[in-house]
Amino acid sequence: MSRGRVLIIDDDESLRIGCAQALDQSDFSVAIACDGAQGLERARRESFDVALLDLKMPGMPGMEVLQKLKQESPNVMVIIMTGYASIDSAVEAIKHGAYNYLPKPFTPEALTDLVLKAARVGRKTLEDACVAQELDRKMLSDVLIGDSDAMNRVTRLVQKAAPGNSTVLITGETGVGKEVVARATHRLSDRANKAFVTVDCGTLVESLFESELFGHVKGAFSGAIESTVGKIELAEGGTLFLDEIANVSLQMQARLLRVVQEREICRVGSTQKKKVDVRIISATNRDLLAAAREGRFREDLFYRLNVIHIFVPPLRDRLDDMPALSSYFLKKLANEKQKPGLSLSEEAMQFLKTHAWPGNVRELVNALEYAVVTCEGSVIKLSDLPYHDEDCLELPGADGQRLAHDADKDGGYLARVERTEIVRAIEQFHGNKTRTAEHLGINRKTLREKMRRYGLEDGVN
Repeated sequence: MSRGRVLIIDDDESLRIGCAQALDQSDFSVAIACDGAQGLERARRESFDVALLDLKMPGMPGMEVLQKLKQESPNVMVIIMTGYASIDSAVEAIKHGAYNYLPKPFTPEALTDLVLKAARVGRKTLEDACVAQELDRKMLSDVLIGDSDAMNRVTRLVQKAAPGNSTVLITGETGVGKEVVARATHRLSDRANKAFVTVDCGTLVESLFESELFGHVKGAFSGAIESTVGKIELAEGGTLFLDEIANVSLQMQARLLRVVQEREICRVGSTQKKKVDVRIISATNRDLLAAAREGRFREDLFYRLNVIHIFVPPLRDRLDDMPALSSYFLKKLANEKQKPGLSLSEEAMQFLKTHAWPGNVRELVNALEYAVVTCEGSVIKLSDLPYHDEDCLELPGADGQRLAHDADKDGGYLARVERTEIVRAIEQFHGNKTRTAEHLGINRKTLREKMRRYGLEDGVN
């Protein structure tokens, strides 16, 4: 039984033959290539556990071969063969992904021993990757909860989008969990061990947005007493999540376009350009294409951001997921409130499965948190939910279907529910509009407009 497959890439025929014989006698399966191009072609057609690579060869430089080999076949463990005079180059190669180096001349025993270790490490790495992949699948099921057709489409798109570096645009109503989808995409990507940096484009003051995003140099403007690093640089190697992207001004859109196209930035007050390695994921609850056609959003930026589009469905379109969603959040909230073991009555569950949920998942979480806090027993009844007041809505009929709601002076049922959620959030955060807006998943401007609409400008009443 073979201990593994080894590819030898070296222009020295006698060395290739000697290495092949030694490895063959130690039960390794061996293939040879006389230069880098031939070695890469062989690696594309076949699978290898270990590659022996000479850095000094005619044609393609060994360092370039290493980088392409690790890019195209990341699981291959590369061992650099080098003379003592080139040890520094071998160390540099390790920084670029090589497993180890073997100084020339070497004995057959030293060769086979190092190749065997490399093959074992490679197999362990592959096993760990398989375990991680299984954990990632588990993570997805824990975060993107539900087995409805609508959520299955989201999950499949996240799995397909995550491995690459393409920009992703996530759309959906307020409260559906767009940031959750963005974080899941990052977690499943090759950038998972790097930063996930969120920029709420709806809460930043326009005059400070540029500095927040790009950073600034000392003395760039009044009050800039020292240089600062912007959110884009903080996301280096990781993911930059631009939430509420539709709120960015046209001027800032032009600067963002350069980041997306060129992957370079320039701090405020500086003329020095700097390359950045970030993946950009954006989210919005608005129709960006319509905004682009109306001149409110740059069309070229829209198409740059919309390479992969993930639409997160509203909760009303995935009510089949309600048992799984309510069970997950109820358990989480009950443990947080030190009330473990709570369950929902059939009547309460029936209500959850027929409610319109204008606030989507965020409204569900708020409703369950209210019920967990106020219920006095181990079972949450319909009366424990924040919707039992007959002035707010009519309860489901005997057949379990929602009865019609009549419009009133406040704008109808959905408006009453929205006003109730805003009032609750304002009280929860003691009138702090920034924290209230963040909790509701909207920006401060939208919150102010809604407060004005519902007569809450002078405080909660």
